[in-house]
Amino acid sequence: MHTHIIPKKLPDWTKKFGYGDFIFLEERDDGKADMIQGGKYFRTIKENCWEEDVRITEYKEFNTSVQVVCTIPVLFSYWANPKDGLEVSQYLNDHIIDLVDRYPKHYIGLGTIPMQDTELAIQELERIAKLGMKGIQIGSNINGLNLSEERFFPIFEACDRLGMAVMIHPWDMMGFDDMRKYWLPWLVGMPAETSRAACSLIFSGTLERLPGLRVCFSHAGGSFLSTIGRVEHGFNCRPDLVAIDNPVNPREYIGKFWIDCITHDIDMLKYLLKMQGSKKICLGSDYPFPLGDLEIGKFIEDSDLSQQVKEDIFANSTIDWLKLDKNNYI
Repeated sequence: MHTHIIPKKLPDWTKKFGYGDFIFLEERDDGKADMIQGGKYFRTIKENCWEEDVRITEYKEFNTSVQVVCTIPVLFSYWANPKDGLEVSQYLNDHIIDLVDRYPKHYIGLGTIPMQDTELAIQELERIAKLGMKGIQIGSNINGLNLSEERFFPIFEACDRLGMAVMIHPWDMMGFDDMRKYWLPWLVGMPAETSRAACSLIFSGTLERLPGLRVCFSHAGGSFLSTIGRVEHGFNCRPDLVAIDNPVNPREYIGKFWIDCITHDIDMLKYLLKMQGSKKICLGSDYPFPLGDLEIGKFIEDSDLSQQVKEDIFANSTIDWLKLDKNNYI
C-alpha cells in the first residue's frame, strides 16, 4: 500500500511556467533516467519507476500481485503557484487513473492535490474521487506549515465526506539544510516528520473532529509510537502548551489510525503490533527506492508471527483502510 510511480514522460514545467524547481526526466542510454530538478541533477531512477509490467514481474517474486501507487513526494510541488500546482497534480493523477484502468487487478491509485490552495485541493479531490481513486497521499508539512493549520481542515473534512483515505508521507524534512551529511535527513528527519504530522493532527483535534477519517502514517508511523511515552508526558506536564486545542490524551488515538510495516526490524514491528494491533498495520515497501523494503514483506514472512497476523498485514489492513472489495483483486 506504499509504492511510488512516475510517468515516463513529464512536461518541462519549469520552462512552461517560467520558474521553479519542477522535476523533469532526462533519458539515459542505459535505460535509466535522471531526475532533473530546476535544471540540476537530483537522482537517477530505473525503469521500475515507470514500467508497469516490470513492476508486476518484480512483485511476483514476493507473492504480491496488487500495488497501491502514488506519486514521488518530490513532485508534490506545494511551493508552486496554486493553478500551476493544480495542473501538475492533474497530470500525475490522470497518469495513475489510466494505469489503474488498464491494470485493474494489479494497481490501486492514490492521488496528489495542490495542498497550497484549499479550494483547488478540494476541487481536484472531488474530481479524482469521481474517477475511482481510493485516496490521496500528502506531505507531512505544507511549505513548513503543520497539518494542524485550520486552512487544511476543510481538505480533511472533504476526504471524510468523500470516503477518501489519506496517506501521509514525510517530505521537506526538518533540518534538511543543516544536517545533510550522512544522509541524516532521510535517516533522522523522516521519522521525526511523520511524528510531527501525527502530533499535529492529534493535538489540533482534527482526528477528534473527524473520527471517520482514515489516515495512514507511512514509514511505520515514524518516531511517533516509539516516543509516545514522551509525547504523553509532555501532554500531561505542560497542558498549557500541548493540550490547548484538544484535551484528549494522545495515547487514546493509538489504534485509530493505520501505519505501514516498514521497520526493517522484526522486533520493532512486534512492538508496533503490540501498540497498534495487526488490523492497523499495512504492507508497505516504499518500492522502488533503496531505503524501502525491496524484499517486499520477506522479513515478516520469515518471522514467527502467526499466519493471521501476517494475513492482516499483507492484505486485510489495507483492504480495510481503503474500503476495498477483496474479490475485485482475486
